[in-house]
Amino acid sequence: MDDHTRDPMVGPPTGDPTGWLPERGMWEHGTLRRAVIHGVALYNSGEYHESHDCFEDEWYNYGSGTTESAFLHGMVQVAAGAYKHFDFEDDGGMESLFRTALRYLRDVPDDFYGVDLPDVRATMTDALADPTALHGWRISLDGELPKARIEDYEYAERLD
Repeated sequence: MDDHTRDPMVGPPTGDPTGWLPERGMWEHGTLRRAVIHGVALYNSGEYHESHDCFEDEWYNYGSGTTESAFLHGMVQVAAGAYKHFDFEDDGGMESLFRTALRYLRDVPDDFYGVDLPDVRATMTDALADPTALHGWRISLDGELPKARIEDYEYAERLD
């Protein structure tokens, strides 16, 4: 485990998702979990650019070829694709980003860091045929659909 990805202040999940080390009572990469918590909440509140920034900033901590890198790169593409669709009405751009995201997320465990990746993959696939599949869709984290709080906005702001 790399020291730069530890964050002992990140709490435990609901359940036992991939990335949680129950025998140690901590996340393998606490900073990754923190980025997921903030990135998902911001996405679910329609803050796609800020969500993208949360995932992208953490992505730089991991080398290519790692599951962490593939997951974060995929989530960067998910947020960027939604940003293209909702903010720019650019469904061609969304489609390109989602196709890339599906490749990155293909081999990532379904419950990686608490994210419901089967639902993420299914929604992106549906959106390729009908972009309105994104309307009202939220990302599930630990079985919940978190919305952004002031802490999430403050986290994203500190990334600038």
